[in-house]
Amino acid sequence: MRGILLFLAGTLGVIILSSVLLYEDEGEVITIGASTGPFSDMVNFALKPPLEEMGYSVEIIEYTDYVQPNNALHNGDLDANLYQNVLFMEDFNEENGTDLEALVQVPTAPMGLYSGEYDGIEAIENGSEVALPLDPVNASRGFLTLEEAGLISISEDANTFAIEEADITANNKNLEFVFQDAGQLPRSVDQIGLSLVPGNFALASGMDLNDALALEGMNEYVRNQVVINASDADSQLAEDLVTAVRSDYFDEVIDEEFDGFDKPEEEE
Repeated sequence: MRGILLFLAGTLGVIILSSVLLYEDEGEVITIGASTGPFSDMVNFALKPPLEEMGYSVEIIEYTDYVQPNNALHNGDLDANLYQNVLFMEDFNEENGTDLEALVQVPTAPMGLYSGEYDGIEAIENGSEVALPLDPVNASRGFLTLEEAGLISISEDANTFAIEEADITANNKNLEFVFQDAGQLPRSVDQIGLSLVPGNFALASGMDLNDALALEGMNEYVRNQVVINASDADSQLAEDLVTAVRSDYFDEVIDEEFDGFDKPEEEE
């Protein structure tokens, strides 16, 4: 009996030691949220490997809307997320009393005006409906894309990041605007005929950026960011996330796998 007990005790010791070593090998577990499609792919293929080289174990959670990833980050269910630009984040903070902080820009697929009915801007019929994102920041991006395409004119006094229909001074095709959740916009390309689709939702739906009738001109305010809680801004994780995004590995994957993405200017 004593021999059996010693054997069992030894076996238990081996199991416990193996579990400890396995946990140590995994490193610190971090959870990153991202929108389904290109940005979850970006986390998985471009961001995760350099973070693992630093000793982290990375878990990825995918989302299909613009609200849950920020709520999850605020509640501590995520350590970071990747799906939004700084303007959307600031608007979310103001509306929800959160304290999220943009950490570093990443290459971003531009919003585009897509159509299942028209082959070009000139072919768009008078009085056509066009779908835009429901949230104010991305709706503003949509209006600016329409202006760049020569379809509307916007007042010089308009808030660039909160453009409304009342700010439109000329509507050359008498377009009628329909506002929808971002996830619905790819379907509206055919259902409505014209739709302004954020790049990540376009790619997630199998659309080609080169098929857009017009693509937005991007800047630092509309490129997506890795976002964290402000309380973690000075953490080692924050520093490592920035290092990973600016790594040669990350840059090489973007060049090979994310054709058409607008890249931030290189930091000095």
